[in-house]
Amino acid sequence: MKDRNRTVVVGVDGSAASTTAVSWAARLASSRYLELEIVHGLQTAALGYGGGMAGADVLFDAVRQEGERVVAGSRKVAASIDEALVITAKTPTESPAPLLIGLSRQARMVVVGASGSGGFAGMLLGSTAATLVSHAHSPVAVIRGRNGTEHVPESGPVVVGIDGSPNSEQAIAAAFEEASTRRAPLVAVHAWSDVTYEDFYGTVRIMPQWESVEEDEERLLAQRLAGWQEKHPDVEIRRVLRRDRPRHALLDAAETAQLVVVGSRGRGGFAGMLLGSTSQALVQHAGCPVLVVRP
Repeated sequence: MKDRNRTVVVGVDGSAASTTAVSWAARLASSRYLELEIVHGLQTAALGYGGGMAGADVLFDAVRQEGERVVAGSRKVAASIDEALVITAKTPTESPAPLLIGLSRQARMVVVGASGSGGFAGMLLGSTAATLVSHAHSPVAVIRGRNGTEHVPESGPVVVGIDGSPNSEQAIAAAFEEASTRRAPLVAVHAWSDVTYEDFYGTVRIMPQWESVEEDEERLLAQRLAGWQEKHPDVEIRRVLRRDRPRHALLDAAETAQLVVVGSRGRGGFAGMLLGSTSQALVQHAGCPVLVVRP
């Protein structure tokens, strides 16, 4: 069994997004002296393989050959990043999402493209990437480019969303590590929305004393960052406080970032950080890769 701290797993399908994800994962593995595992799910259950159907063997052979072609191409891309990189590859007969979730148990990180085809068809929220973000046992990096292109930024700060939840603490730890390794500044974003409550007649907005609220939120942000600067004195920290919806603040910050780090769920300013909330918006719309840290 491989060391959990030594392997980066990347899901591939032969699409442009998949190729971009392989390059990103290979650079990350190379810079941290990790191993890269390239995975393509054949999804043979959909072919009725093994069920005695006429022609199933022929279909399976075609799918297997295509999977081997995709993996070989991905291996070539990874090797072009670093010839010394330790690369393994597999094409198991499983569906992508459960396959990658299983592999995440022993992975340092799982990397996927924001969209795909073939073995990882429709890698948008509601499919493989969405399932991984919700259920993986390791951090999941969803690779997105600027303005919906395949151009993945390699410069700019690392951005982290902070809300005070335990999962947010894990995101902070991962963000400091990423910023330190990349020699990039860290932008710590804490945002909160207007307070509302529901009554019989609809939504009513509560108007608190914003000066007091902002002081409380600033205190929360300072508390959450306390100690991390001592552990990572090389990391420059920039604090951002915004009275806005967290997804808006983080999407804005992503426009100039090389990576955004968030927890998969949270509370307070980042309430309900599951798909359908802040992390969903980032995975689907951010202008840079998004690293979702699982509990």
